[in-house]
Amino acid sequence: MGGSSPFKDRSNSQHSASFSSFFWRYLTYTVYAILPIALFRLYFYPLPLPQSPTDRLPLSDHILVAPSLSSPPPAEKAGGDATAEAPPLLLPPPAPPVCDYTNGKWVHDKAGPLYNGTTCGTIKDGQNCIAHGRPDLEYLYWRWEPHQCHLPRFQPIDFLQLLRNKNVAFVGDSMARNQLESLICMLSSVSEPTLVYTNGEDNKFRKWHFAGHNMTISVYWSPFLVKGVEKSSSGPDHNELYLDTVDERWAADLGWLDMVVLSVGHWFLHPAVYFEGGSALGCHYCPGLNHTEIGFYDVLRKALRTTLKALIARTRASGRSTEAFVTTFSPSHFEGDWDKFGACPKTKPYQEGEKLLEGMDAEMRKIEVEEVEASKADAREFSGFRLEALDISKLSLMRPDGHPGPYMYPFPFADGVKDRVQNDCVHWCLPGPVDTWNGILLEVIKRWNGGETTE
Repeated sequence: MGGSSPFKDRSNSQHSASFSSFFWRYLTYTVYAILPIALFRLYFYPLPLPQSPTDRLPLSDHILVAPSLSSPPPAEKAGGDATAEAPPLLLPPPAPPVCDYTNGKWVHDKAGPLYNGTTCGTIKDGQNCIAHGRPDLEYLYWRWEPHQCHLPRFQPIDFLQLLRNKNVAFVGDSMARNQLESLICMLSSVSEPTLVYTNGEDNKFRKWHFAGHNMTISVYWSPFLVKGVEKSSSGPDHNELYLDTVDERWAADLGWLDMVVLSVGHWFLHPAVYFEGGSALGCHYCPGLNHTEIGFYDVLRKALRTTLKALIARTRASGRSTEAFVTTFSPSHFEGDWDKFGACPKTKPYQEGEKLLEGMDAEMRKIEVEEVEASKADAREFSGFRLEALDISKLSLMRPDGHPGPYMYPFPFADGVKDRVQNDCVHWCLPGPVDTWNGILLEVIKRWNGGETTE
C-alpha cells in the first residue's frame, strides 16, 4: 500500500546479480586471452626506449672505428636474438716510423760538445786536438740532422739509466777505441768512472766502472774480430788471419757481456795471409810469398760471418740476453801523401751531394750491413739476441774537418810550417764527429726499450 512489492524487488535484484556475474566472468576470460598475445608482442617486438641527449650525439672524431670488413659479426644470444651490436673498436695511434739516421746533413750548432780535452782524461793523446793546439775550433759546432726525424742531443744520464747493472764492451781496432773514449768522455760529464782494469801495450784492454749505476764499459783490442797474429818488427811483415776461428781474447767473455759494439775495417787493408780450415786460403799484398793474391772484401765478409755466428751461438748457450751493434766502416780523408803538409786540410763539413760514398768505402759498408742483416735473419727466432748495424759511413764521410791531421802531435808547427809532417786523417778528434755515433747508438737502445729512459 504505499510500499513496494517484495516479489518485484527480488526479481530485479536477481537480474542484476546474474548480469554482474556474467560480466566479470567474460572480462576474466578476455584478460587471460589477451595477456599471452601482449607478452608475445613485447618479447619479439620490444618498444624503443627513449634516448638520452648523449645517446643522440655522433661519435667523437678522436675515436677510430674499425671498418666493417675487419669487424667481427655480432654474437647471437640464446634464443636467436642477433640484434645487439658489438661496441666500436678503439684503435691505437700508428707507431712512428723508425728513424733513418743514415741520410741527412750537418747543420751548425752553437751548443758545442759536452766535454773537452781538459774535462776528460780518457782521450788518447793522438786524438786530443784541442790540447795539441789545433787553432780552428769550428769543427766542434756541427750537429747531424737526419732528413725525416730528429736526433736529440746526447743525454748521458739516459745512457747510464738504460744500461744500469749492465756490462758493455767495445771490440775491434782503434776505431772501436775512438768510439769508446768518446762515450766515456760524454758519460763522465755527469758521472765519474773508475778505471778498474788495464792491460796490454797502449792500454788495449781496459775496463771502467760507473758505481752510481753499477755499469761497466770495456774495450778489447781485436782488429780482425777473428783470431789473428799481427805483424811486428821481430816477426813477419804481414798479418795472419784465421777466418774460421773467433778471437778468444774477447769472445771468451761473452757469457757476462750484455751489450757488444763491434768495429773493424781498416786493418783488413794491410798485407796479410789468410787461413781457413787449417790451410792457407791466399793473401793480400804479399810479394815473395807463395800464396794466391786475393782481395780483402771476401775476407772481411768471412771474418764478420764467423764473428756473428759465434756471438749468436754463445749468447744462446749462456742464456743471457745480449744486444750487439756493428759500427760500419769510417772513411778516411787523405788528400795526397800521409806525411805531406795539408793531407786533410778541410775545416768545414761537405755539403749534401758534394761528396759521394763510393768505391772501397761503399763496398766495406755494404759488406758489413749485409752480414748484419743475414745474422738478424738467422737469429730471428732467438728472443735473447738483438743486432743492428750502426750505419755511420755516410755521415762520417761528410766530415773531412774532424780528423787530427798534424795535431796528432802537440803543436806541430811551433817551430814553423814544415813541408813534411805526419798526419792522421783516419781517426777523429775528441770531442768531434765520433760523438754523433754514440748519439745514434743511444737512440737505438732507447727504441729497443720502448723509448723509456727514466728509472
